[in-house]
Parts: sequence; C-alpha cells; structure tokens
Amino acid sequence: MKTNDPQRWFDFLDEIDGDPQLNVWHIALLIAIARLACKQKEKWIIRVSRSKLMAYSHIGTITSYHKYFNQLQKLGYIKYTPSYHPDYRSTVEILRKQKMTQKK
Repeated sequence: MKTNDPQRWFDFLDEIDGDPQLNVWHIALLIAIARLACKQKEKWIIRVSRSKLMAYSHIGTITSYHKYFNQLQKLGYIKYTPSYHPDYRSTVEILRKQKMTQKK
C-alpha cells in the first residue's frame, strides 16, 4: 500500500470509530499522529515530539497529554519507542488494533 494512500487512513478511522473506550482527546492524539505520518510520508512508524503532538491535538497540559498518550498505548492503538539521544526523535508506531470478541 502506498504511503499516502487515503484509503489506508479511512480504514484507520473506521477502526477507531465506535470504540467506547476512546474519548475526544484520544481521537485528537491519534489524528495528530496521523497528521505527522502524512507530513513525513511515513507508513506506520512516525518520528514524534511531545510539543508537536500537543499542538496538533490541542492538548494544553503535559499531564493530560501523558494520561491520554499512555491510555492509547494500553488500549493497543500505538507503540511508543523513546529515544534518549538528543539528536534523534522518539517514534510512535500505529498498531492495527485487533477486533476481540468478548465472551459473555
């Protein structure tokens, strides 16, 4: 699939649509990550900075950013790989969330 294939992003949006665990801030962060991916012409692994993600998602506090960012990791939407080198950015991988059937 091409990097800038719009269908890929529609499929991604369909995946997050209707997930009752996600709120507006989760979705704002996912859209910010997708925006960076498009700008970088990347597939699923994006170089990120907290300041850009906060600006693109309109999240104003670091505490809120970390809260929702960590929840996205726990929910299986993203995988964060920190970079401890000052010249290299950390990366976020957009994961294809597996649809799980719940047993009743």
